[in-house]
Amino acid sequence: MRRGTRHNGSIQWSDVQELDTACLTGYRTMNPCPVYEKKSKALFLFFICVERKISEREQICTGKNKARLCYVTSKDSGQNWSNVVDLTESVIKDEIRNWATFAVGPGHGIQMKSGRLIIPAYVYYIHCRCCFILHVTSHAFAFYSDDCGSTWHIGERVSSESFECEMAEIVEQSRSELYCNARSAKGHRIEALSESSGTKFDRPHFAQKLVEPHHGCQGSVVSFAAPEEQENCLTPNTKTWLLYSHPTNKMKRKDLGVYLNKSPLNVSGWGKPWIVHHGPSGYSDLTLSEEPKCFACLMECGKKSELEEIAFVEFSHSDIMNNQ
Repeated sequence: MRRGTRHNGSIQWSDVQELDTACLTGYRTMNPCPVYEKKSKALFLFFICVERKISEREQICTGKNKARLCYVTSKDSGQNWSNVVDLTESVIKDEIRNWATFAVGPGHGIQMKSGRLIIPAYVYYIHCRCCFILHVTSHAFAFYSDDCGSTWHIGERVSSESFECEMAEIVEQSRSELYCNARSAKGHRIEALSESSGTKFDRPHFAQKLVEPHHGCQGSVVSFAAPEEQENCLTPNTKTWLLYSHPTNKMKRKDLGVYLNKSPLNVSGWGKPWIVHHGPSGYSDLTLSEEPKCFACLMECGKKSELEEIAFVEFSHSDIMNNQ
């Protein structure tokens, strides 16, 4: 990891610190997914550990999972980390027989207003084994905890085929819904809502305004409180708005943009994207900044390939609004 500190209005990044405990012997560590638990002030860093030299494709073709669900924790904002905790047997249990492989994130988890911790995930689920042929499809879902991370559970899978995902809480006057935004290989993102805070997702659909390049790409989503001046307007706006980042080109991973949704329960509520990086760009992760009405984005980008560097950019609410 790198630690960022604000200096003269910009973020200064430390050298790379290797997290020595975030690993299992004989496995490679993948898909970091952090979440902060406010009550205990514990930072959970979830990830998967995959048996070395075993690819995702090999697991899907053979139906033999080689991934494990793990996390480490920090009580001092990432200065020190605990030993690794392997949750595979205690959480997934015998269900692992039906999983060709799985992963969390990559990106961030969230804590809902109820206190529930959410770790977005996806699984290549084996629907049928017959005549040496496997019927395997990928589905997004959530791991969740209601006791500050002491115990974890598995939510039901999104019914539509869906891959890497992130989630955000939509809060209204009398209810809260968990929103899932997932990668798809069919040209548009998959969206789904959960009235049970991730236990079960309903109403999956394609987001027609959110395009995917060939084979799709990971994307990020965060929710935030709508500006106070917007709350009393006679519009379909809710108390919660969504921000989403993803490459905007439908042919290739290019031109990473940020989209705003002022009415997230409306399937067509997304506005046009504000381009953060012109050129090759790939995976990204959004967060709210400590500065009022500001956001930050970590992203893969470059001039010839999206894999050239990882960049960090901050932008304001007005940058987005001026583009609507």
